[in-house]
Amino acid sequence: MSAAPPEVRTVDYHTGGEPFRIVTAGVPEIPGVTVLDRRAAAAAPEVDRVRRLLCHEPRGHADMYGCFLVPPDDAGAHLGVLFWHKDGYSTACGHGTIALGVHAVETGLVAGDPDGDTDVVVDVPSGRVTARVRSAGGVIASVTFRNVPSHVVARNVPVTVAHRGAAVEAAVDVAYGGAIYASVPAAAFGLAVEPRHLTELIALGRAVKAALAGHPAARHPSDDRLSGIYGVIFHEDVAPGHQRNVTVFADGEVDRSPCGSGTAARLALLHADGFTGELTHESIVGSVFTGRVAEARGDAVIPEITGMAYRTGAHAFTLDPRDPLGAGFTLR
Repeated sequence: MSAAPPEVRTVDYHTGGEPFRIVTAGVPEIPGVTVLDRRAAAAAPEVDRVRRLLCHEPRGHADMYGCFLVPPDDAGAHLGVLFWHKDGYSTACGHGTIALGVHAVETGLVAGDPDGDTDVVVDVPSGRVTARVRSAGGVIASVTFRNVPSHVVARNVPVTVAHRGAAVEAAVDVAYGGAIYASVPAAAFGLAVEPRHLTELIALGRAVKAALAGHPAARHPSDDRLSGIYGVIFHEDVAPGHQRNVTVFADGEVDRSPCGSGTAARLALLHADGFTGELTHESIVGSVFTGRVAEARGDAVIPEITGMAYRTGAHAFTLDPRDPLGAGFTLR
């Protein structure tokens, strides 16, 4: 880092066990007409060094997640947001949108109904989404994330990856839920969605993503800035209408929550298979989102995913210019 950033202030939440660090001060202005434009501009060194400072150890960790607040695209939304992780900037984040809904109402950024629903409208790189915050007696009880149109991209795409010393071929389904996800049953590799298999699932997530790099199914049909397999969802059935999953995203990062935009992608696939009920979507740590298709729009669906976020702390981060570790490091 060429110079230490100013003090960086954050408010931290977790949604289903997945961290979400909202930066409230200390980020340089990020130029752009739209949030999607600002996502590209955030790669500038003076901005990106703040992301690295907050994601890298010792202030963060390899699975850290958070956001920069930016202006919305127009007056139709309350705020804009750039989602980030240790490897860069994502196009969508459902667990983060749920946390933003809680943050906006708890802090008064959006005036909330103490005994009803409050819509917090957010512009994200993939479009405009809504966090519907439900309160009772002045206490937030849940947040329902209404996503961008989500759709199936491709079915039964063959991939061959190395696993336990052998080449294993599996068929993956690809769907878009604000980001592009590949879905594959964990059983295709002889595994279960359990913490004891997490190291293998991370390795397979990286391998499946690499195998699909450059594949036509990894291309967004209308905006190449949204292209690329963002995450690999390993799933299994628990009971009718109840699935367990773990999403391995970016470069081997693990979503502790059931993954909001990943749940949207799963709902697009399930809806295409005729599923019309409410999905109970469980994470590898046992946290749960519920999801449903609110409406169908041609080949796309509008998913709604319900969960809850909880504040875990507020921070003022600094970097001592004498610190030889600078912005920090990652071990994975």
